[in-house]
Amino acid sequence: MSARSQLRAGLAFLAAAQFIVGGWALLSPRSFFDIPWVGMRMPYNAHLMMDYGAMSLATSVVLSVAAVTMRQTMIRTGLTMYLVFALPHLLIHVRLLHHLTPGQRVPLLIALTAAVVIPLALLALTRRARKES
Repeated sequence: MSARSQLRAGLAFLAAAQFIVGGWALLSPRSFFDIPWVGMRMPYNAHLMMDYGAMSLATSVVLSVAAVTMRQTMIRTGLTMYLVFALPHLLIHVRLLHHLTPGQRVPLLIALTAAVVIPLALLALTRRARKES
């Protein structure tokens, strides 16, 4: 698989994940909040859950446009935008691990670390994809 194809697939994956999470948080905020990783035994706030959902949907639009157009500027902007959220999100949850059971901590850390590693790897692929073009 070419770097360009891998890049497109990675962008599409991130866009789909953001679309699913965003739609869920926006349309069913309580259900989304009730996931132990999300609520972390803290008070429920429908407004914040719906705001997060809307932001995630907006992120999915930018990543989708990057996947369709495959323009370097759009790809790098989309991936950087995603990382600006994903890295602090990981660090915030690391500070709040005490709200979770040990069995909940490991899958959360794996998922949130992947949310940082995947876009970093895709950013590295942009150089190879550019040479292929």
